[in-house]
Amino acid sequence: MDIGEGIVRKPSPRSVTETLDRLEAILTSKGVKVFARFDHSGEAARVGLAMPPTQVLVFGNPRAGTPVMLAAPTSAIDLPLKVLAWQDAAGQVWLGYTDPAYLARRYGLSQEQVAPIAVVAQLVDAAVK
Repeated sequence: MDIGEGIVRKPSPRSVTETLDRLEAILTSKGVKVFARFDHSGEAARVGLAMPPTQVLVFGNPRAGTPVMLAAPTSAIDLPLKVLAWQDAAGQVWLGYTDPAYLARRYGLSQEQVAPIAVVAQLVDAAVK
């Protein structure tokens, strides 16, 4: 299965909802702002379409994201950070996010410039433990 260029995915032992609930609790405990949660499969069901569980959590910290956007204004299309939780056809739940190294290449930024948003890897790892 092609997951898209620059996307990192990690398996989760929990459901989509439980996985994102766990991530949201971790973010909140660290003072990271959660901006939105989109339930794509729930919205699909509202219009009579079937879709495996699929949700996106949008979150960030202006202290981390603003310097990135100042260095590369168009990076705002990718910020704040997003984590996708989905269930594949075999029933496995995954968490996926855009690799900060990919964002560095995409916007011509140094690893030091994207380091503040690279914490997403540790947050996702904690959520899928």
